[in-house]
Amino acid sequence: MTDLPEIVESRSAIDGYGRPQPAGFHRLTDAMNAIGTVWILVLMVLINTDVIGRDVFGAPVRGVTEIVSMSIVGIVFIQLAGTLHAGKFTRAEVLLGYLQRRHRRLARALQGFYHLVGAALLAVICRASCGPLAEAIRIGEYVGAVGDFVAPMWPVRLIIVLGSACATLTFLFLALDDFKAAGARQ
Repeated sequence: MTDLPEIVESRSAIDGYGRPQPAGFHRLTDAMNAIGTVWILVLMVLINTDVIGRDVFGAPVRGVTEIVSMSIVGIVFIQLAGTLHAGKFTRAEVLLGYLQRRHRRLARALQGFYHLVGAALLAVICRASCGPLAEAIRIGEYVGAVGDFVAPMWPVRLIIVLGSACATLTFLFLALDDFKAAGARQ
């Protein structure tokens, strides 16, 4: 019978996901993941409360639509680095799986290139998000309708910047690990 920790360990040995990161950074991404999970639970309660309020009392919870639309973006970015580190990003593994079985060093080099491209793309998103964050703070940007419900936009914009910066670093840590493994004798 196969032992599950051995399966997880052998996958990590092949593709590099789940490897140790700098301790403080790992704690930060774990905390961000936990916040995202709690956020999802709170959102579920809020949506159910709104539905029950509409059906039973004829009184919806104000601002649910705005909160949900902002939350979806916030949750994605706050959990991005942790999802990447765990190896849970969606990807096609047909070629990579073949290479990992037959040419591990080549597979790790290809994966390192993939991680560098990911780091570059997330760095662009991070850089591009800094301007809208500063503008949202400067003008007091909000969603909703004054007198009904308003919520500031800057917290979600800050999460986008922080989440994309952490994902960029995670991509770089993974790329470094991949290139070390690609160069190592096996």
